[in-house]
Amino acid sequence: MKATAKAHPIQGIVKYHGMFDHELRLPYHDSISVCTAPSHSKTTVEFDSALDADRYVVDGEVLEGHGADRIRGVVDRVRELAGIDERVRFESVNDFPTNIGFGSSASGFAAAAVALCAAADLDLSHPEMSTIARRGSASAARAVTGAFSHLRTGKDDIDCRSERIETDLEDDLRVVAAEVPAYKETEEAHKEAADSHMFQARMAHIHEQIATARHALREGDFETTFETAEHDSLSLAATTMTGPSGWVYWQPESLKVFETVRTLREEEDVPVYFSTDTGASVYVNTTDQFVDRVEAAIADLGIDTHVWGVGGPAQVLDESEALF
Repeated sequence: MKATAKAHPIQGIVKYHGMFDHELRLPYHDSISVCTAPSHSKTTVEFDSALDADRYVVDGEVLEGHGADRIRGVVDRVRELAGIDERVRFESVNDFPTNIGFGSSASGFAAAAVALCAAADLDLSHPEMSTIARRGSASAARAVTGAFSHLRTGKDDIDCRSERIETDLEDDLRVVAAEVPAYKETEEAHKEAADSHMFQARMAHIHEQIATARHALREGDFETTFETAEHDSLSLAATTMTGPSGWVYWQPESLKVFETVRTLREEEDVPVYFSTDTGASVYVNTTDQFVDRVEAAIADLGIDTHVWGVGGPAQVLDESEALF
């Protein structure tokens, strides 16, 4: 009962913020994202009756406390569905920077859910597995279905699951990831989301944002899709900054990237838009034709960059790729 899977991290297009049920991780509203590749998380799991306790290792670190509890929520759901009670050995690695706003929790929990389902011989669709990954991170649900995906809100697993949005933008999108290494704390921001006086204002327009993004994606409309992502990033930041803790994730380097993007767009007519999740790092969205120009402009700021395309759904890997 052993399996390995990989999943790609997500960039939020219309980000979710806050949950009305923290145990099941049911978000207040819908969200849309795109997976970025080749960046990925890889996870190997094995159910073993000889073990006397679960063991969770991520990037070489043995997890305890809250980190272990989040993984256990996903593991226990798989045990429940499969009707098994064996302990599990769990190891995961990421090939990109984590905890700086690049969606590592999404890819990590997505790879975990898919590997666990395979190891437990559960024959589930990607939308069904997305409900399992969601118990670790709501964003992970979208990393399971991959590419451009839409997670709907709801009060149960029938409604709150992810589905893929088919779009012609998958082939042409290029993401210049501007790496700003400032640690961020997403969990606490989600917990206090509804306490911000900007939260209801965000809720008032989020449904229109979702509809606009879905339509733009179906039409292959790059400008509207990523203009929506840029505006939603500002809305999200306004909400986090006006919560009780006053979270300010952006760093001076983040603002330099914003200004560079706007200069490229306004003075050189380059199709380029910035986007951030809860973190200081910045996604700079452009097309294949302009990616070299955009990357050079961001690199000129002295910021490390990665160039990513669109990643597909989480998948089970051959046993030769197992981590143990």
